[in-house]
Amino acid sequence: MDEQAKLTAIDPKTLAELQGLAPTDQTLSIVIEAFQSLADPTRFKILSALMTHEVCVRDLALLIGVSESAISHQLRFLRDRHLVHQRRDGNIMYYTLSDHHLPELIREAHNHADHVNGEHHHQHHMQLKSS
Repeated sequence: MDEQAKLTAIDPKTLAELQGLAPTDQTLSIVIEAFQSLADPTRFKILSALMTHEVCVRDLALLIGVSESAISHQLRFLRDRHLVHQRRDGNIMYYTLSDHHLPELIREAHNHADHVNGEHHHQHHMQLKSS
């Protein structure tokens, strides 16, 4: 008998409610793919830029400081995960975010970083005051 089978819930009502709220495997897979996409610095910069503008591959490369080939590779990754759409205008490919939820997710990631940076600044400031 494994250890999990021996355990009993401390709060069975809350546990049952949480079990009912747990994401499906399909939802979990999509969410994990989205967060994995945000976990790469180049992809995060691309997605951040696309929050406000439709941008072509060359301009993304210039903005981020990597080759057009590297941008195209990352955009293919993002497109395969349904995070960006492409539009062709002659020989130029333009990209946009694929849905309205992504800017909110990206903004929240930025807000979290600001929050953490603020805590670090506050902790550092408090350490200096106590020295």
